[in-house]
Amino acid sequence: LTGFETQNKYEIKNTLGQRVYFAAEDTDCCTRNCCGPSRPFTLRIIDNMGHEVITLQRPLRCSSCCFPCCLQELEVQAPPGTPVGYVVQNWHACLPKFTIQDEKRMDILKITGPCVVCSCCEDVHFEVESVDESSTVGRISKQWTGFLKEVFTDTDNFGITFPMDLDVKMKAVMIGACFLIVSLSFTNT
Repeated sequence: LTGFETQNKYEIKNTLGQRVYFAAEDTDCCTRNCCGPSRPFTLRIIDNMGHEVITLQRPLRCSSCCFPCCLQELEVQAPPGTPVGYVVQNWHACLPKFTIQDEKRMDILKITGPCVVCSCCEDVHFEVESVDESSTVGRISKQWTGFLKEVFTDTDNFGITFPMDLDVKMKAVMIGACFLIVSLSFTNT
């Protein structure tokens, strides 16, 4: 209504629709409104007991494919202060691509999105693949919620699927990847 971007807040739910975490962006007004989708942020993920369990930190970086030397990166800490992994944007002329790395910066998984990120009447899928990109092991999806909700609200639904045996630290990094994708691909300001 005012044209000012506010701090984003999120609910993280399990497959049964029960809230398991709450996430809140920690940025100032000037950063949100001047830097737009490229803005740096700290996202604090809190469990239902009110304890901060995961911290996501994203520095200010360029979001243009014309500058492959300073693409987006997100650090995942769990517990806060202990890095467990990174989400690194990879340069590609047409596709949104990311690498999931562990705390030692070893590549664990790859993520590839669609050439055109448009959610008109259907879900948008980002495929989670093995490091050699030979097999799909999961998916991050922006779920289509219907015309009225998509047009008249700032609310979106995302889903994450990953192997059940994936290390719990990498599951936290996958949550971080979802937030980085949201901020890059589905934020208007």
